[in-house]
Amino acid sequence: MIALSLARIAEIVGGRLTDITPERAATTLVTGTVEFDSRKIAPGGLFLALPGARVDGHDHAAAAIGAGAVVVLAARPVGVPAIVVDPIGSNSRSGVLEHDDDAGSGAAVLAALAKLAAAVAAELVASGLTIIGVTGSAGKTSTKDMLAAVLAPLGQVVAPPGSFNNELGHPWTVLRADESTDYLILELSARHRGNIAALAAIAPPQIGVVLNVGTAHLGEFGSREAIAETKAELPQSVPADGLVVLNADDTAVAAMAAQTQARVVRVSRTEGADVWAGPVTLDELARPRFTLHAGEQSAEVALAVSGDHQVGNALCAAAVALHCGATPEQVAAALAAAGPVSAHRMQVQTRADGVTVIDDAYNANPDSMRAALQSLAWIARGDGPVSRRSWAVLGEMAELGDDAITEHDRIGRLAVRLDVSRLIVVGVGRSMSAMYHGAVMEGSFGAEAVAVADVDAALALLRAELESGDVVLVKASNSAGLTVLAEKLVGALVADDKGTAR
Repeated sequence: MIALSLARIAEIVGGRLTDITPERAATTLVTGTVEFDSRKIAPGGLFLALPGARVDGHDHAAAAIGAGAVVVLAARPVGVPAIVVDPIGSNSRSGVLEHDDDAGSGAAVLAALAKLAAAVAAELVASGLTIIGVTGSAGKTSTKDMLAAVLAPLGQVVAPPGSFNNELGHPWTVLRADESTDYLILELSARHRGNIAALAAIAPPQIGVVLNVGTAHLGEFGSREAIAETKAELPQSVPADGLVVLNADDTAVAAMAAQTQARVVRVSRTEGADVWAGPVTLDELARPRFTLHAGEQSAEVALAVSGDHQVGNALCAAAVALHCGATPEQVAAALAAAGPVSAHRMQVQTRADGVTVIDDAYNANPDSMRAALQSLAWIARGDGPVSRRSWAVLGEMAELGDDAITEHDRIGRLAVRLDVSRLIVVGVGRSMSAMYHGAVMEGSFGAEAVAVADVDAALALLRAELESGDVVLVKASNSAGLTVLAEKLVGALVADDKGTAR
């Protein structure tokens, strides 16, 4: 974050200073990072006092100051230097606020954070910062990681860790940028219409990337058309002198070209787009290989990530980098070195005992679930005379609304059609029952498909039956908790630096 005085921050967010004199507020600077976890505070930082389901950040304000923070952004005085904003819905301007509901306090602190991020972003853009926004129903985080890789040779890059893409993670990421940052990459997610537009207003992107329109959060939006309208908020937010990159292989995304005043670059797996991929092949770990074409230029690309679906993500990242001045050869080299960065997203690792684990457990929707199952089938099939045994360990796809039963049934059936050797359905409830029965109705029999109640039961079954050479996919929405299962599977018998199994 750029250095700002406490007085200036209070002015930006519309807060009042408590437990600090005006004189000190005018001379004390925030020079460190903004954090909402008091354990991560560094000297010169700013601590966000956010109420949560289990803990209230206000209770950790003193600890944050003790760890080096110079001020706390809070919804009530906390006994240490703070910038206080009134809880949403409160008209109190007294020195002591009553404990308003957590929602009002949290909303006030988040609104103040957004104002601070907007002010910092505006100042940095005026100094030459380029902001890139990425949205889509699937692949945002993978594409963000690829963008960071292809832009790194061109300058200093700030990108969010993992999936920091909501009303907290988005402005938090903006405030990681400073005067040395050349490119700021932001993910923009949505649960309701208007969410993406609101995030884009905090840090208006000069470059917008739309990957796809799928069925993630279908229960919230009600229809794919409504999802498309929400994703279109990003290209609509890009100014006329900016750039919008659209995945033309998705018709709903391609149609967004008519909804922006910016220059449009279309990417595709077929010839004729501005940036396109030649024939795509996959290696033994389902890592795509293709020729990158951009006008009269081309380069051979060998991705370091698994999954045929990664081609569209890579093309979008390439289009941005080419626009920013990279050559096709630079892009190809960067992509070849850009392995999985964010945890639990198509991380393919082979244990010391010969079991290959595909950890894609962070999130899931019908589109990404199908892509992961196809990658599992490809890796298990291999190029040898005998296929490897494949295991699909699947949990619930959340937020599908009225389509949940149908979509889970389809995934169960798809696992059978792809000839997955063993399907383990993890969890209880109608959705998981639908996935299991879909597999059974499609032709699975005996132990090929099994339903277990929880992660512990799934882990026990796998530990008892996995054999060397097996390939295991672990995938579900984050709320299903299968990231723990994936970590335990990968951690088992992983060779250490000395080659010893542990």
